[in-house]
Amino acid sequence: MALTQRLEFRQSQSLVMTPQLMQAIKLLQLSNLDLSAFVEEELERNPLLERASDGPEAPVAGEPAAERAEFSDSADSGSYGEEGGGDASDMGTSPGSDAFEPGQEDWLNRDLGTRSEIEQTLDTPLDNVFSEEPAEAAARVAQDAAPTAYTEWGGGASNDDDYNLEAFVAAEVTLGGHLAEQLAVAFSGPAQRMIGQYLIDLVDDAGYLPPDLGQAAERLGASQGDVDAVLSVLQKFDPPGVCARNLSECLANQLRELNRYDPAMQALVENLDLLARRDIASLRKLCGVDDEDITDMIGEIRRLDPKPGLKFGSARTQTMVPDVYVRPGPDGGWHVELNSDTLPRVLVNQVYYTQLSKTIRKDGDKSYFSDCLQNATWLVRALDQRARTILKVATEIVRQQDGFFTYGVAHLRPLNLKAVADAIQMHESTVSRVTANKYMATNRGSFELKYFFTASIASADGGEAHSAEAVRHHIKQLIDAEAASAILSDDTIVERLRESGIDIARRTVAKYREAMRIPSSVQRRRDKQSMLGNALSAPATSSDRSRDTAPA
Repeated sequence: MALTQRLEFRQSQSLVMTPQLMQAIKLLQLSNLDLSAFVEEELERNPLLERASDGPEAPVAGEPAAERAEFSDSADSGSYGEEGGGDASDMGTSPGSDAFEPGQEDWLNRDLGTRSEIEQTLDTPLDNVFSEEPAEAAARVAQDAAPTAYTEWGGGASNDDDYNLEAFVAAEVTLGGHLAEQLAVAFSGPAQRMIGQYLIDLVDDAGYLPPDLGQAAERLGASQGDVDAVLSVLQKFDPPGVCARNLSECLANQLRELNRYDPAMQALVENLDLLARRDIASLRKLCGVDDEDITDMIGEIRRLDPKPGLKFGSARTQTMVPDVYVRPGPDGGWHVELNSDTLPRVLVNQVYYTQLSKTIRKDGDKSYFSDCLQNATWLVRALDQRARTILKVATEIVRQQDGFFTYGVAHLRPLNLKAVADAIQMHESTVSRVTANKYMATNRGSFELKYFFTASIASADGGEAHSAEAVRHHIKQLIDAEAASAILSDDTIVERLRESGIDIARRTVAKYREAMRIPSSVQRRRDKQSMLGNALSAPATSSDRSRDTAPA
């Protein structure tokens, strides 16, 4: 077979990922907070972008300010009469003032003569009258005068433009700083303070130390006894329970602070695993107390703080802001609209670009501003396309899940990304990016858009499939309605669900139950029997006390 060279023309189509296309894809999956931060960066980077404000227009350069215009209007409104003439602003006083009279003006214009003539007129040397230079006297008066501005008292800049109200806000007290202040008072020796500061640096946000502190003595070059001695003092710091190495030690330190750490309470704290399993009978036997005492002891344990360090420097919770609002319509349907507060408003300053294009002569500057104009125009279009896509996807979700908005979670239908993508003629990846980090405010609460996409569970009678979220809701309703004498096992729940037309396996029920943090049937039986026993013993105890206090 001979090898030859030849030229061929082929026509084909391919998708090229341009920077603008990559930016548009990136904008789709950003949350409203991330989008605001991205737009702020673009506003700082691109001189042709500007924020669209709904307020009054800013004054144009060269025109007087509003306050100055008002002042001029009020000044011009006054008149001196035909003979007075002139503006009040030129005189330095208000209209109608008699501060400057013709005689006073003549005195100001009169020549006072030489120094000797002035001293002869005053009958004293001028040094006795003007003992200091005017500048030095003014400086001394200004120094002795009390501050008149709030910024002078606070030590801030006197310029109103540089005034920062956050400079007067008290700094947030952290857990490490709070413990360090107590450390400086508790110890005077430098070695003990060094050990204490090292241990404080190991404390996490919840107030706990690592379980193993064996390497602390080796790294500090101190003995294990010195480290244990400092640790015992740190565990008495505020807040109670801090610097503990596990939950039992944290609760024990808090009980010691309350003077309630007796042998019975010690046995309870050392067997918290039994308390987690609701094994009240075993706890009562280990502690050597009756039912009433064990109930009071468990109540005291519940009133303690398992994470004392969270009182200091805890992270602020960011409020969720919905991207879409869904409201009932007048015709019985649903009205879907975007939250305009989460949509950045930016505009392209075409006037500024036109002015620049007339004055720019360098090719590099022309290329730079042309790129800025192209990027700004593309960003505005990408933001508009993002808003339209979110509204389109949200509208289709509301149409598909109409039963949820009308009747509740029990009527949530199974839904996947492909069904929505086919309905709005978009790709599944686009729908996936749109539903990421987006929230919808409805009449039944606020939900993430991905909440409405749930797996399907087959129907027992071959009918319409059920949503996994609706099945979870049904399981929770069955468990909440069970009686203490008839606790439902997972097998019983499976039978009840099949009677309702839901074909589900027992392991799936167990998985859903654990995901909702619902304990097993054995633990639920112990909890409800214990609650029932406490409710029955309370009236009996009160009646016994009434009989004891009754007169013989």
